[in-house]
Amino acid sequence: MSGNRKLSRWVGEVSGIEETWNPKWQRHLPAQAPLDWLAKGWRDLMTYPMLSLTYGVAVFAVSFSIIWLLFATGRDYFLLPAVAGFMIVAPLLAIGLYLKSSRLEQSEPVGLGSMLRVRPMAGAQVFFTGLILCMLMLLWMRAAVIIYALFFGVRPFPGLEHVTQLLLTTPAGWAMLTVGILVGALFAGFSFAISVFSIPMLLDQRIDAFTAMGMSAALVWNNLRPMFVWGAIVLALFLLSVATALIGLIVIFPLLGHATWHAYKAMS
Repeated sequence: MSGNRKLSRWVGEVSGIEETWNPKWQRHLPAQAPLDWLAKGWRDLMTYPMLSLTYGVAVFAVSFSIIWLLFATGRDYFLLPAVAGFMIVAPLLAIGLYLKSSRLEQSEPVGLGSMLRVRPMAGAQVFFTGLILCMLMLLWMRAAVIIYALFFGVRPFPGLEHVTQLLLTTPAGWAMLTVGILVGALFAGFSFAISVFSIPMLLDQRIDAFTAMGMSAALVWNNLRPMFVWGAIVLALFLLSVATALIGLIVIFPLLGHATWHAYKAMS
């Protein structure tokens, strides 16, 4: 009897996992689908715009404070890796924007307080996913320092005013840029695949972190064309934000956050 109960419990668990892993997810969405996500994201941004813009101001303030801290502590050599690493943890930072889009979709009230105090359906699993993303960002920043050391030895960081010339006018600089871009692309691609849908999924469903990250990667793999387009749009808008000394984040970050929620919903 005990063995039968264990077998029944095991079958139930397997059935539950199978049900989780085989929802009616969309496959092979058209390459132009991200344009629709952006349009819906803009609509959500312009609905109660002060909520989204205030959220964007908060993200800008935190980002600017971190950059100021790097300069104040003489760690400006971390600046470029930190700016790139921002894209790794950005999906976690946007969880309040996902909440706003979700509530607008269901015609439920939404306020800044609820956006800042999000209670995901998956509970603490979202924080576990966030911890993994933060570890990935720290690993990338350490890898960037190691790559610099491999090509320039223990030479002190020359400062931002000289590093551009060093990278663009010397063979060692060209080689470092090539290796850095390739390694950075691996980090970015992996973190994008496991996080782009997992954080919205953890907000929306009772699911564990590893399953959500695995399903996110599977959704990206099964929709490569639109996800390449989406990744290019995100990168272009992020570079635009960097070009405006991060001020553009005030609008661009909420726009991308709302659009990401609609990307997730388009998959179901």
